[in-house]
This record gives sequence, structure tokens and C-alpha cells, in this order.
Amino acid sequence: MHKYDVAVIGCGIAGMATAIRLQAAGKSTLILESHGQPGGCAGFYSKKGFNFDVGATTLVDFEPDGIGGELLNCVGLRMPESEPLDYQLWLPNKMIYLYRNKNKWHKERSEKLGDTPAHQAFWALMDKLANTFWTASRLGLKLPIQNAGDVLNAAKRVGIRNILLIRFLNYTVIDILKKYDLENDRELKAVLSMLVEDTVNSTLETAPLINAALGITIRGAGLRRTKGGMKGFWLHLAEHYKKLGGVLLVGHKVEKLEIIDKGYSLITRKGSFQAGQVVSAIPAESTMTIAPFEIKQLLNYYVTRDKDRYESAVVIFLGVPESQVACQKLTHHQLLYDYNLPLGNGNNMFISVSAPGDINSAPEGYRSVMISTHCKLTEWKDLTEEEYQVKKEDIGNHLLTLARRIYPQLGTDAIIYEVGTPRTYHKYTGRINGTVGGVRQNMLNSNFKAMPHHIGIKNFRMVGDTTWPGLGTVACILGSKIVTDQLLKEV
Repeated sequence: MHKYDVAVIGCGIAGMATAIRLQAAGKSTLILESHGQPGGCAGFYSKKGFNFDVGATTLVDFEPDGIGGELLNCVGLRMPESEPLDYQLWLPNKMIYLYRNKNKWHKERSEKLGDTPAHQAFWALMDKLANTFWTASRLGLKLPIQNAGDVLNAAKRVGIRNILLIRFLNYTVIDILKKYDLENDRELKAVLSMLVEDTVNSTLETAPLINAALGITIRGAGLRRTKGGMKGFWLHLAEHYKKLGGVLLVGHKVEKLEIIDKGYSLITRKGSFQAGQVVSAIPAESTMTIAPFEIKQLLNYYVTRDKDRYESAVVIFLGVPESQVACQKLTHHQLLYDYNLPLGNGNNMFISVSAPGDINSAPEGYRSVMISTHCKLTEWKDLTEEEYQVKKEDIGNHLLTLARRIYPQLGTDAIIYEVGTPRTYHKYTGRINGTVGGVRQNMLNSNFKAMPHHIGIKNFRMVGDTTWPGLGTVACILGSKIVTDQLLKEV
């Protein structure tokens, strides 16, 4: 039986990024993906000539000096054709532009969200934290701290003159808003809450401040959408991985992972495979269902701790005539319709529209539209089939009605209209109960207390949104670099 140097379980962005790094470094790698195509929660869905993004709709920090840019550079891959994005954030009573350009964004937030000395001091601190820790992340910051080398690495990446900023690891966003007497600023809190939920999957009361600062400033790191959306990106990435000699097997769900002499055995219904090292790029909870006792035992603490810290999403896929979305110049929008309601179920939803002329996303004269929002897992559990279908129809109608504030004719005479729910994510990604977005971060499960990539088993690593630094394509790509560096040193 052929033995690979490294086998990766799962071909979401974390799994592919890890595998392609290792393959480019000279290792023989195998990716085993249960679904019929790569992508996971950053994947795509195709129907009748339309291609839709099922989770992530943008690439973050793929500029040449960014975390995504570093990945492409290290594996010898060019950035696929893409468009840089600004987007609009819609509050109940106003609209705000979220610009990539920092000067334009600073002007916009001052005009729309307040320019008092307190506001200026708040944003100065957020900018300082974001600049420091975006830079540290790009330079290779690794958490949690597991040894003396990690301490030295953190000090070096953060920089001695910024080391005192680490104290803000003990703060939440609401702590800082209170410090500047801004905790009752309704519009500022609404904007921050929307951005924090989408990037840290948390709230102002529980989100660690530094993580939130990175999420709030994420558009400044550069947002892009590739031609053809995530399908275009995945075809570009997978083709290069195979050219490097990597092996990607879809429809190969790993049902059992065993520790054998000098490596691991991975058992699927279509055969067994051996590798000297293994990376699990599926969630910790899913990894426990296939792992040997030694690995289960070490993962159990994190899985038990975070079992109630997961949520999911609802998404609508629309294929529509171009005339229905031509009324807006920008193609990406985030919407809040009620200041007083909890976020989720449409109250904080994202609308992404394929670019004009992008015939890889939609046939000529048409556009692909994706509407997504967070939801509670508990709302979708234990429903009868009849109850499920009613709920699915209701949430679809609700989201489409809300979206018509921005696109009044959206969905009339649609070529495609599909609604995805937690059940859909469970079916197509294999995530237990259809969880999306990783662990909801708080002070007790992130940064110094996050699940590490190296849990203590030789030649085995975890990567993806249940490990540090958490959810999102940029976080998963950063994790892939950490894991690759570790495995290349461990023989």
C-alpha cells in the first residue's frame, strides 16, 4: 500500500491551504473529502448555469503582503482574476459605506457614527489594536502559548513597543465602549455588533476586544470576489494543487482513523490509505467521531467546553435577470432592520451579488445573488418534516422581503430560488447539526485558551475554524501556515 507523507481530512479552505503548502514544500499529500467537490463552508453550489457561494463570499487579505497573498506566493500561484470590494451597511435610518481605503473609511465613520473626542479615542484604540495584530498575524503569530518558543515568537511578532497592548486580551468590546461612555450610542453599537457577529461569531458583551478589532477592520485588510465567485477560486486552487502532484479524492468520507506503526491508517468505504502524518481539517466534534481513543481523550475537553457555542446560517440562492439588481452600483450589502431585536434571522444579513459581466457566475444578462443570515441551531432541531418546510418557506419569504429595501424587484421571475438551512449544511458539509462559523468566541475559549493545532499527539494536527484563530478564510489560512511549519519540523 502506498504511504503518503501527509493525509488531510477535509477539503475546506483550511485543509486545502495546508495540503498545498506541504505539497509545494516537497511532501507527498492526500486530501480525503467526503463531499463530491472541494470547498466545505467556503464552497459553491451550481445550478442551471448559475454558481453560488454557499458560505464565504469574499476573500480577505489576499493582497501581496497579506495572509492570503503569502499563501499564494509560497505555493507559486497567482491571484485569480478578482474585483476589490467596498460595501454598504444599511441601518434602519441610514446607510454607511464601508470602504477599503482607510482615509475614506475614517471620514465616513466620523460623519455617520460620531466625531466627538470619545469617538475619536475609541477608534484610535481600535485602529492601534487592529494595525498591531494584523501585522503580528501576517508575521506568524501563534496562539495559544504552549512553550517558551511561543512566548518569544509572540513578543517578536507583536513587537516590544506594542507589548503592553496584550493587556487588552482581557477586555471585551463593551468594556471599551463603557470606558469612553459610548455604551448607549445606538448606531455605533449596531454597526459594531453586525461586524463582530459576522467575523468573530460573537457579541459586544462576550467578544474578546482584540479579535473584535480585527473583525471590525477586516475590510481594510482587503476584500475581493473572484471571477466565478468561490467556484472560480476553488478551480484555480485545486488545479494548481494537482499540478504540484497532490492527490484530492472527493466522495471519500473518512470513517475511521487509526494509529499504526510509524503513522496512521485512514479508512473510507472506498478503501484505506496510510500516511506518516495526519491533519484533521474538519471540526473537533466531527474528528472525535472517527479518531482513536488517544485523540478523542485530548479533544474531549474542548468539544465539551464549546458544545453550546455553535450556531448556523440560512442562505437564499437567487438567479435573476440583471435588471433586478442594476439599481445599486455596489454588489455587497449588510442590512439591519430593527435596533431593538436580537441579531440573526434577517436582522443582520448579508447580500452578495455577482459582478456585472461575470459570466462564470451567471449566464449573460443574469446575476447570482446570495442572501445569508445567522440563526440558532435550536430553532431548527426536532422539527417534523411539515414544520421544517413551513419554517423554511417563512424564513425565505422574510429574507427576500427585507432584501427588497435594497433591490425592490429582487426575486420576481427568478430563474433560481433555493433556500439553504442548517439541515442543508449538515447534508452537504457533514458538520454535525449543520453548524456554521466555528465556535462563538469569548474570553474562555479564544486566544490563550483556544484549542491549539498541536493537541499533544505526534504527527497529528488540527486545523480549521475550531482551532485558533477561529472562523473565516483568513483565519483558516493562517492556521494552515502554523500547521505546515510544525509538521515540516516534526519527523
